[in-house]
Amino acid sequence: MSLRISEIFGPTVQGEGALIGAPTVFVRAGGCDYRCSWCDSLHAVDSAHRAEWTPMTPAAIWAEVARLSDGQPLTVSLSGGNPAIQDFGPLIALGHAAGYGFACETQGSVARDWFAALDTLVLSPKPPSSGQTVDWAAFDACLTAAGAAPQVVMKIVIFDDTDYAWARAAADRYPDLPLYLQPGNPEVDPERPVDLTAALARLEALIARVTADRWFRPRVLPQLHMLIWGNKRGV
Repeated sequence: MSLRISEIFGPTVQGEGALIGAPTVFVRAGGCDYRCSWCDSLHAVDSAHRAEWTPMTPAAIWAEVARLSDGQPLTVSLSGGNPAIQDFGPLIALGHAAGYGFACETQGSVARDWFAALDTLVLSPKPPSSGQTVDWAAFDACLTAAGAAPQVVMKIVIFDDTDYAWARAAADRYPDLPLYLQPGNPEVDPERPVDLTAALARLEALIARVTADRWFRPRVLPQLHMLIWGNKRGV
């Protein structure tokens, strides 16, 4: 069995969501069932980049993770693209046997049995600005597949007022899921520096909005990696 892998990198820190700041090695899968208008990882999404993806067995992936981390257990983050379109169950089993933790971020469009083996499942439904339409039945199936085993959280990116209203409705739909919000990043070119002043202004505006609305449920967080490294890959 082989998996399509766009890149493996780290150790670095998780840049967003529930595990922000945690030491992490990233395994970025190649391939996705979505085409978000503001995607910041097209190299792992668009089939035009397929020639850059490497077929790897779970054992080969695990060997690279262990090499990068010097065999010291940390969190392995499965990202993409959409990692849920492939079977990462065997890789998770290899890592757990060595004491590593596993997190996965997916939009919640494909349910997999191996979700129940994760330590953290981040479901990140895409708001209207993405140009995608969420299938809530598929999202519910992801929750069912995860069961009570992993920590399951919801993370939503906010680009505009429509996204914000949509996020509030999504939060009401899943009142028991811990909720994380982050401002969207419209600057996705890895060859151009990020306007940090504008990025911080977007973060400040989102914090001001939830505070003014007395909406105290979500945690509002930045993309830490973007503030430090911009859109540079492999960090």
